[in-house]
Amino acid sequence: METPVKVEFDNFEHGFPEGFGPGRWGYLAYGIGLAFALFQLYVAAFNYLPSQVVRGVHVGFLLLLTFGLIGNFTAKTDAGRIAGWAIGAIGFSCGLYQWIFYADLIARDGDPTRADLVVGTLLAVLIFEGTRRLMGLALPLMCGACLLYWFFGQYLPAPLNHRGYDFDQVITHLSFGTEGFYGVPIYVSATYIFLFILFGSFLEHAGMIQLFTDVSLGLFGRTRGGPAKVAVFASGMMGTISGSGVANVVTVGQFTIPLMIRFGYRRAFAAGVEATASMGGQIMPPVMGAVAFIMAETLGVDYSVIVKAAVIPAILYFASAFWMVHLEAGKHGLTGMKPSEIPSAWKALVARWYLVLPLAALVYMLFEGFTPLYAGSMGLALTVALILGTSITMGFSNQVLRYVFWIGLALVVGALSRNGLQIVPVASVVVALVVITGFVRGGMATLHACRDSLAESAKSALTVGMACAIVGVIIGMMTQTGVGSIFGSWVIGLGKTSLFAALIMTMLLSILLGTGIPTIPTYIITAALAAPALAKLGVPLIASHMFAFYYGIMADLSPPVALAALAAAPIAKENPDKIGWEAMRIALAGYVIPFIFVYSPALMLQAGDPMEAQLGFLGAVAYAGVKALVSIGLFGMVAIGFLFTRMTVIERLLSFVASVCLLGEFPYSDVLGFVLAVAIVAWQWRQRPPAAVVVSA
Repeated sequence: METPVKVEFDNFEHGFPEGFGPGRWGYLAYGIGLAFALFQLYVAAFNYLPSQVVRGVHVGFLLLLTFGLIGNFTAKTDAGRIAGWAIGAIGFSCGLYQWIFYADLIARDGDPTRADLVVGTLLAVLIFEGTRRLMGLALPLMCGACLLYWFFGQYLPAPLNHRGYDFDQVITHLSFGTEGFYGVPIYVSATYIFLFILFGSFLEHAGMIQLFTDVSLGLFGRTRGGPAKVAVFASGMMGTISGSGVANVVTVGQFTIPLMIRFGYRRAFAAGVEATASMGGQIMPPVMGAVAFIMAETLGVDYSVIVKAAVIPAILYFASAFWMVHLEAGKHGLTGMKPSEIPSAWKALVARWYLVLPLAALVYMLFEGFTPLYAGSMGLALTVALILGTSITMGFSNQVLRYVFWIGLALVVGALSRNGLQIVPVASVVVALVVITGFVRGGMATLHACRDSLAESAKSALTVGMACAIVGVIIGMMTQTGVGSIFGSWVIGLGKTSLFAALIMTMLLSILLGTGIPTIPTYIITAALAAPALAKLGVPLIASHMFAFYYGIMADLSPPVALAALAAAPIAKENPDKIGWEAMRIALAGYVIPFIFVYSPALMLQAGDPMEAQLGFLGAVAYAGVKALVSIGLFGMVAIGFLFTRMTVIERLLSFVASVCLLGEFPYSDVLGFVLAVAIVAWQWRQRPPAAVVVSA
């Protein structure tokens, strides 16, 4: 009997351990993962299948691989693993049902057969159970409560009641429409999200993480508290290709957390820095997190619109984390790294500048109006071409031959794309490179690594995909019962008295939900409940949705759950709760950024800013940016208790008052905030110790 691998499935983003399971069962899971990835590549490249079919097969693969891997890693016997794969196969059959009976299901929409109801019910049961096994009880319980309300809400008192729905109405809406399991979140998972997971995976394989690390070390390693600044900058750059905060923690954090500890940072603080910076990856363009794609689909805008709106707030978020570690280093007298320990940022860029090309191409295409699906496909193709081309040219002893190869490859692609960059010619070039790579020295190892990246990407997509599937219960319940309008009326009623109070209520709802469930369902629920109400109060729609998004991310830093802290704990060898509280303190300035862009939409490059009439649009953007920088600077001083010297309680209290004044548009609040800020900074400057004195811990 093979020894089972012990795995904890109570933290959704932690996912599965390395590999695919023992022996032949691992090979089976690997093969299924590879098939899943190839199906998604086909959908992204050619997209000949109807959308409903793509969603159904995608969910089928999610269920098959989820139950199969759970069986592989937790079952004690082969019989247990067979049971896991059998359950997964039933789930896959439910997905295929959408393909096989596609035309029939459309013809009898609203009049399901007994077979339809059986398949729909099985699908619901398997999605709930798969999510429970993968992510714990919180999200299934919340969706289960929504399901109970859907079935029995007619018995509640007004205004909470609804007209009542039969079993077949609920199952049809949930399992066969586009507002239940197969709604917008699963559509985004089946198209954009999977593709960008692949894109990030291949860029990592190409050596992007090492490039990010070397550039960060070269730029900030020598500065005061340099190792922590390296962590913030490297994690921010990592966020441009990876939308998963926990993935950033376990990749970049393996290097940065021990480095910070070695240079004097407390273990909890070092892990908190990495957790804070890594969670920012979900708001860092151009890739951002899965929520950004869902937001674009929900709002019906180009993804580039979301990216533009997120740029300045994302920069401010990382600036706030950078400021926090700078103050902490000053407070405890922490120095930078020795020059001998630091690589040259310039040499790193010169040696591997070509790795930036796929990312640059992706950004260009997104801002030129190409769809994320097309831009991601081309970015992925370019990344694969770089990996394979590098493997081929490694065998060339002459540098001139390498230049000839790359120039020739560019000319071939250009010739094939005279009428525009098309998928088929690009795919043909990639296939040709695959064939050539198979015949060069070391080429097979490169091909095997690319194949492994495909299978691993399928495994990485499971937690996001299952979350997108189960939140269909909430979407379906809200669209059919209209219950979201009740909460919206509460927010609107509160907002008539105070928009600030309505924002506080929305923030607390998002953080409360996010402590138990993933960012995706947190955003979907909060956006469905509160965003329309905030929009009616005059908040721009993108700002209201981004407000909900931000605090869903902040929830992953907030105890008692704090998933990012849990991921950092084993690396730092520290208690997750301590890390969570430190992360909250480091991210304190980040918690206020959403309030700033709600009151100052220019911060998100949106029209309607109160200062626009006086300063013009660009002037309003500049003013909002300066005000935000001063506000987060003050919040940093409050959290760390240091500027030029250690701050007293009174100084921290006044700093807090000044920062709150700069959050919103209240009578004379900006003037008071700026005056207080100047006074506090001037006072701290006068109190600073002599230059020769080193501040001790």
